[in-house]
Amino acid sequence: MLFGKTILITGVASGIGARTAELAGQLGADVIGVDMREPVDHQGIFVKADISSKAGVDDLVARLPQRLDALCNVAGLSGNTGAAPTLAVNFYGLRALSEALAPKLREGGAIVNVASIAGYGWRANLNRAASMVSVEGFPDVPRVIADHAVKNEEGYPVSKELLLLWTFRAAHQELFKSRGIRINAVSPGPVETPILKQFRSVLGDAKVDSDIARVGRAGTSGDIAPVVLFLCSDGARWINGANVPVDGGLEASINAEVLGF
Repeated sequence: MLFGKTILITGVASGIGARTAELAGQLGADVIGVDMREPVDHQGIFVKADISSKAGVDDLVARLPQRLDALCNVAGLSGNTGAAPTLAVNFYGLRALSEALAPKLREGGAIVNVASIAGYGWRANLNRAASMVSVEGFPDVPRVIADHAVKNEEGYPVSKELLLLWTFRAAHQELFKSRGIRINAVSPGPVETPILKQFRSVLGDAKVDSDIARVGRAGTSGDIAPVVLFLCSDGARWINGANVPVDGGLEASINAEVLGF
């Protein structure tokens, strides 16, 4: 279902992005990989880019072909560099790239955002998340953080809360809906990737170990990549504005605890 499709994948230097690019190539897609670091092995074409600023996003878009079938927003920071850089990449840069590429995506194309179980709190923090998502364009991120009293250590979960809320909204925005572009999210739980050590330093060993214990093991990149690519395929043509938890049942366990059933 991916044969002949051109798929842009960010964050291809390691982890979920690397495995998604590898699998996409094996399934017949033409892959354009994006990262700040060039992968040791990469599928298709590689473009070095930094989406943490408007200038970086504009430069990347100018170097891409005129036709794409799907965009996989996999690139992200763990939060260990602080809230401002994390939100700049994980949400505002990702959103800016998605909006800029909308005219290049074919009608009926797809955008898949890799979110996280860490964004689970978007409902409890809905007012803050909605306000931060409503800031248009590529804003002064430190100022947005200050205006919304986001603590430095909250950068990663807040970025994923915003990403989930935007996914739901964007699926019905004219920019995408008018072209039949589907926008969905995938939310992994803890995944054994190079960035997991950074998550431990940001979220704490107790939190990460507790999440892993709930479901029996940490995930792998190979658990996540097939779901990302399914959402890029025509087999997912009637899936839009959804968040797919790919976490071994972690969200289900948390829902049972939080909602008391």
